[in-house]
Amino acid sequence: MRARNPLFAVLMASTMTLGLGAGLAVGAAPATAQAATFKWASDGDVGAMDPYTRQETVQLAFLLNIYEPLVRRDAHLKLEPALAVSWKQISPTVWRFHLRPNVKWQDGSPFTADDVVFSLHRTLAKTSSMRASMSMVKDVRKVNDLTVDFETFAPDPIFPQEQTNFMIMSKAWCEAHGSVDPVFIGGTADNYAVHNAMGTGPYRLVSREPDRKTVVEKNPTWWDKNTSNADRVELDVIHNDATRVAALLSGEEDMIYSVPLQDMKRIAATPGLKLIESPELRTIYLGMDVSRPQLLSSNIKGKNPFQDIRVRKAFELAIDENAIAARVMQGLAHPTALMWGPGVNGYDPKIDVRPKTNVAEAKKLMAEAGYPKGFEVGMDCPNDRYVNDAQICTAVASMLARINVKIDLNAQTKAKFFAKILAPKYDTDFYLLGWTPSTYDAHNVLYTLLGTRNGKRGEVNVGGYSNPKLDDLITKISEDTNEADRNKLIDEAGIMVRDDVATIPLHQQVIVWGVKKDVSVVQTGDNDFTYRFIHMGAK
Repeated sequence: MRARNPLFAVLMASTMTLGLGAGLAVGAAPATAQAATFKWASDGDVGAMDPYTRQETVQLAFLLNIYEPLVRRDAHLKLEPALAVSWKQISPTVWRFHLRPNVKWQDGSPFTADDVVFSLHRTLAKTSSMRASMSMVKDVRKVNDLTVDFETFAPDPIFPQEQTNFMIMSKAWCEAHGSVDPVFIGGTADNYAVHNAMGTGPYRLVSREPDRKTVVEKNPTWWDKNTSNADRVELDVIHNDATRVAALLSGEEDMIYSVPLQDMKRIAATPGLKLIESPELRTIYLGMDVSRPQLLSSNIKGKNPFQDIRVRKAFELAIDENAIAARVMQGLAHPTALMWGPGVNGYDPKIDVRPKTNVAEAKKLMAEAGYPKGFEVGMDCPNDRYVNDAQICTAVASMLARINVKIDLNAQTKAKFFAKILAPKYDTDFYLLGWTPSTYDAHNVLYTLLGTRNGKRGEVNVGGYSNPKLDDLITKISEDTNEADRNKLIDEAGIMVRDDVATIPLHQQVIVWGVKKDVSVVQTGDNDFTYRFIHMGAK
C-alpha cells in the first residue's frame, strides 16, 4: 500500500479556509510549575540567525521559535494558521492569504503585508539558500495591509504545505541593519542578520555565542498563548559524546540531542531520565559529483569516473546497507532504495527495493568501466549532524575498499562540512547527506536534490545530477492536481533516479533524545524541536 498524506486530499481542493483562532498545540499542558530555564545540549550548533542562509533542519527548527511563517505545523504535523489566519485559492494560480491583525514584531512595530512581500523577495534573492522552497511563486502582491496574493507560475496543489519554512522577516529591521539581502554562510560577506534575530515568534534572542551557547527567552508580546513554563531556553553545544551524556546524567542538562546509540541503555536505566524515540522522515544518502569533467580529489585525471553508471552501480552493490543498519545503527534505521521514505507523500514500498550486495558483480562493473584496479577519491562527511554519521562513512570506506576504491575520508563539523559542499562552492566529489522534505511530499526531494540546477531548482543537488526527462517529470508533478495521477508520476521519477543511481540512498534513521522524566517535550518525525511545547515539572 502507498503511504498517503492525510492532508493531500484537503489541499487538492480549490479553496482552503481556516478559522481565525489558531489552535493551541495538542497535548501542551498549562504552566502549573514554577517557570525556569530549560537547558539542552546538541552535538552541533545552529549555523546562523538568518533563516534564509541554509536549508538545514537544526537551523530552521531553532529559528522557527523566533521567526514565524504564514502557516505552521502543530504537535501532530498538521497545518494550522500562524501569521496568516486564513487562505484560499482564488484562481488556479493565485492564493490569497489574510494576515493576522495586531501582531507585533519583537521591537514593538506592527507586522503588515509589506513584511511578507519583502520576505518573499529576500528569500528569492540570488544569495538566499531558501529559494527552492518558494521558487514556484511568480509574483507577490499586497492587496492591503493585511492581505497578500501569491501568484504561482502554474497550479500548485501543495502551496500551503510549502509555506511552513518561509519565515517572515521585518522589512524595516533588515533595512535599518544593512541586511536586505542574505549572505552565504562561510563566504566572504557578512551582515547583522547572521548574528542577530528579531521576529514575531514565541521566543526572542537574548545572547549568541557561536559554537558554544545560544539563549532565548519568552516574547511577552507574542500574539498566541505560550503554554510552556520555560521562560528561558539555553542551547549548549557539546561536541564530545561522552561529555554530552555526562551533562545529562549529572543533571546539568535537561535534554540532549542526539543520544549516542551506545549510551541508550545507560540513560534508560538511570533514575530520573528517559529516552524518546521516533522514526524520522529524513533519508540519509550518498551523493557523487557527476557534473565536473574531472573530480577534484581523485587520482584519475582527464575524466570523471562517476559519470559512468557502471561505477555508480558498482558503488551501490559494494555498500552493504543492511550491515550498516544492523551494526553501525544498531537496528535503529530503515534501509531504503528511495530518496523518500514512509510518512512522505508519494512513498511506495513496492519500488523501495534495494539490490542485494554483490561485491563480485561490483568488481566486474568496475573492470568494464575501465577501473579494474579501482581509484582514489575524497569523501566528505559530517561528524556532528546525523546519527553515527562519521561511523557510517568509515563503514562505507571499508566496504568500497573491497572493490579497490581508496577513500580519503574528510569527517568534520557540520559548520565546515555544509560550507564546503553546499552552494555556492559544491566543493566535493563524494559525500554523505541527509534530507527531510519540509512539505512531507516527494516533490520537495525531487525538485531540491535531484532536479537540474538552474538557480532555483536543484539548489541542494550537490553532485550536479542532470536528467532532462526527470526535470519534465518534476514539472508535471508540481502542477498535477489529481492525487492518483500525481503519485504515478512520483513513482516514475522514483524508479528513474533509483535505476540511474543518481544517488545511493542508505536509510531513514530513528530520532533519539535523552530527557529528564519530569520534562515534557514533543518529538516529531521531522526532528523539529518546538520550544512552546516544553513543560518542566510534574503536570
